[in-house]
Amino acid sequence: MSETYDLYQQGRSHLQRGRAAQATVALEKAKRREPEKASIREALGIAYLRLQRYEEAEQEFRVMLDLSPADHYAHYALGRALEKQGKQLEANGHYKLASSLRPQNEHYASRILDLDRDDDDPDDSAEAEQDASHN
Repeated sequence: MSETYDLYQQGRSHLQRGRAAQATVALEKAKRREPEKASIREALGIAYLRLQRYEEAEQEFRVMLDLSPADHYAHYALGRALEKQGKQLEANGHYKLASSLRPQNEHYASRILDLDRDDDDPDDSAEAEQDASHN
């Protein structure tokens, strides 16, 4: 196993245990070693979302889309980061793209419908992210 993979696995393990801050340490190291690895960017973006570091999450998900423009989860997650920054119109566009790329995922479509509701949950539950993710 490579050191990068070990760092990635360590970060994912921290995420699964609800330790987003610790996850960022390992995942940022992994990203420096392999910046073109979408799976690392995805995990790091999720950690940033959970920490309410929305601008950083946005950056990670935008890079994911540069690497893979048809990645349904990257569109959804970018929408979440944008929505949390008050960029509803742009967020809605990414929710629509995610929904069109993965029409069987009702959660994506529900984000389009729920955009105007008051949402106090900073990450709309870790379960939704895990269900939506393609890892």
